[in-house]
Amino acid sequence: MKTSGNTILLTGGGSGIGRELARRWHDLGNTVIVAGRTAASLAETAEGYPNIHAMTVDAGDRADIARFASEVIAEYPAVNVLVNNAGIMRFEDIAAPRDLADSEATISTNLLGPIRMTDAFVEHLSKQADAAIINVSSGLAFVPMARTATYCATKAALHSYTQSLRMALTGKVEVIELAPPAVQTELTPGQSTREGYLPLDTYIDQALALLTADKTPSEVLVPNAQFMRDAEKEGRYEELLARVNQL
Repeated sequence: MKTSGNTILLTGGGSGIGRELARRWHDLGNTVIVAGRTAASLAETAEGYPNIHAMTVDAGDRADIARFASEVIAEYPAVNVLVNNAGIMRFEDIAAPRDLADSEATISTNLLGPIRMTDAFVEHLSKQADAAIINVSSGLAFVPMARTATYCATKAALHSYTQSLRMALTGKVEVIELAPPAVQTELTPGQSTREGYLPLDTYIDQALALLTADKTPSEVLVPNAQFMRDAEKEGRYEELLARVNQL
């Protein structure tokens, strides 16, 4: 992935990993469009960063994605990088009947959102120089946590979809998977101060070191995420699965 001179569209840019990536990419010399549901939080991301621009979209809404894509391409025709970062994580008890609204919203935002967003931009990106799509999955795609079963399932599905997308777009668009480990953000209540989770700044430093390498890896895995990715291959899966589910 080219380090500077991009026009980057990043969903989920109002907080956490999305916000910090947007600011770091801006400082590297890129124009960044941050997108999400809440205009106020997007404005906070952009404040003091002249080349960060905010636009609202509901990544879980098919019609709104279509509206949004048309507006982005019209206003920022140079967009050449799409970062599918928007996501939600809800705790659930899958051992008993329950209201499935949270599960359905998670699937809509975390899986259908990136698929629909990619579909809306892929033709445009295929015509751009140095084009890239970055799908943000999770270390939990490789070792799931039962309390967030639907979240983990959507990230495992996104991992698979990203591999297929990479094959389909070979020679046209670079396709990268960014799989964070447990990071101190407000993805879930209290997570930003949770002991044992990777500090957000540390994660961003590690991830950007890989994203700005001479050859960007197809899977951006910082050490904590690589540990999860390799668990099955290295015969550690059952032990790590038990540990993850004791948290």
